[in-house]
Amino acid sequence: MATAKYIFVTGGVTSSLGKGIISASLGKLLQARGFKVTIQKFDPYINIDPGTLNPYEHGECFVTDDGAETDLDLGHYERFLNSPTSQANNVTTGRIYNNVITKERKGEYLGKTVQVVPHITDEIKRNIYQLGESGDYDFVITEIGGCVGDIESLPFIEAVRQVKWDVGTNNFLVIHLTLIPYLSAAKELKTKPTQHSVKQLLEAGIQPDILVCRSERHLPQDIRKKLALFCNVHINSVIEALDAETIYDVPILMRKEKLAERVLAKLKINHKEEPDLDQWKAFLGKLKNPTDEVEIGLVGKYVELPDAYKSIVESFVHAGAANECKVNLHWISSETINADNCENILSQYHGILVAPGFGERGVQGKIEAVRYVRENNVPFFGICLGMQCAVIEFARNVLTLPNASSTEIDAKAKDPVIDLMEDQKKVTNMGGTMRLGAYPCKLKKGSKAFSVYGKQNISERHRHRYEFNNKYLERMEAAGMKATGINPETGLVEIVELENHPWFIGTQYHPELKSTVLNPHPLFVKFVEAAIQKKKS
Repeated sequence: MATAKYIFVTGGVTSSLGKGIISASLGKLLQARGFKVTIQKFDPYINIDPGTLNPYEHGECFVTDDGAETDLDLGHYERFLNSPTSQANNVTTGRIYNNVITKERKGEYLGKTVQVVPHITDEIKRNIYQLGESGDYDFVITEIGGCVGDIESLPFIEAVRQVKWDVGTNNFLVIHLTLIPYLSAAKELKTKPTQHSVKQLLEAGIQPDILVCRSERHLPQDIRKKLALFCNVHINSVIEALDAETIYDVPILMRKEKLAERVLAKLKINHKEEPDLDQWKAFLGKLKNPTDEVEIGLVGKYVELPDAYKSIVESFVHAGAANECKVNLHWISSETINADNCENILSQYHGILVAPGFGERGVQGKIEAVRYVRENNVPFFGICLGMQCAVIEFARNVLTLPNASSTEIDAKAKDPVIDLMEDQKKVTNMGGTMRLGAYPCKLKKGSKAFSVYGKQNISERHRHRYEFNNKYLERMEAAGMKATGINPETGLVEIVELENHPWFIGTQYHPELKSTVLNPHPLFVKFVEAAIQKKKS
């Protein structure tokens, strides 16, 4: 295809309807027909990126290879499409305004009055076209965050309206995701909220081409006709999106509803071949027909909101399917764990994952959890702060350094086995200044990590400020905690593992960020395998 086609996904009635999953599912269906697809997310909030947001505010912060801190929807895009995203795939209002104000200060607007239209909308459009003009993609799907009618979304919606006139009607399409509520008292599905939502889009100058209707109940033909009539769309373009058992069912449900066919027909693209979804269906078959079941405890401090650990949750789904095993995740607040109740809380699980996080709250509980799994040979997986807690616990209880700590928890720690990276000590700005993105790691031959990956050189994504303090490395290794993955450029420790333990691995990086449906992460796959072995023993 000579030029990229631009598809926009907007949302109405309420947030959290699943624009990200619909975008990813459509992308998957187009990709399964051989098209090259990328998806980007435009977030209306004024933060420059979600890096400084509390996970309770916005769920996890997803990190790309190029070090962008982005919205968690980019995780869905990668897991579905099995291709990496970048800084260009997530843009916020904050970034747009920051770019425009920077240009104005440099004098790039030549004395003009800087306004929302055209300057802000032009900057939004520049970001929309950036991926399309690279020549790498046939389709650029752009998800507009929030709801139509939100005050923050107005410039984005206006930019979308203008795109139609820039690229032409055959290269432009709008999908509007909306809610059809069921009123149990009246025993009726109601279309009025959707009508109002579409009316707001029309007031902004945009006619949606396709309606995707989230509902708990099937949409009868008369409801579809009513929606088509009042919302000015063809009846075949009213797509039903029922609540699914798993998000990975959604591409199959959208296939049945012929969403991709409607998109291709409207964009005047010939499409005789059927999508190749064999691998996807094989994954779903394993996911839904497990032959085994394990209980995994996830020890973290944001456990009230599962979205705070979204990528970890999905990595267990992928790894569970790879092992044909149902992984039951149990959320354990690290603040509830202490030396007295640790065994009582953790003894029922076949494996323990100590989750990443920031700050000192709940760290002591994580350290107690590590002590329990180390002493009782329970499979252990520590990620980022989880790995650091494993190092602190080992230093305190095996090296008998009772004051061992991280300078993140205790700035004046007598034995700072985890310390602030040298280049971080001068940092004053909090946003985008951590060690972010993909870095190389060299694995030691003969180590468990090497056997898991099956190769020596790997690349994994990071998001942290504090590191293993190499001053303590010799003593740690002599006592049995081995550094088996090292950054070849800086000598920083990336992986620690215990010698005489069935499965005890801590990683400074975030392996969950690279797990996809078609490529489940080997560390999660082997950790689930170890939990199955623990259950059998």
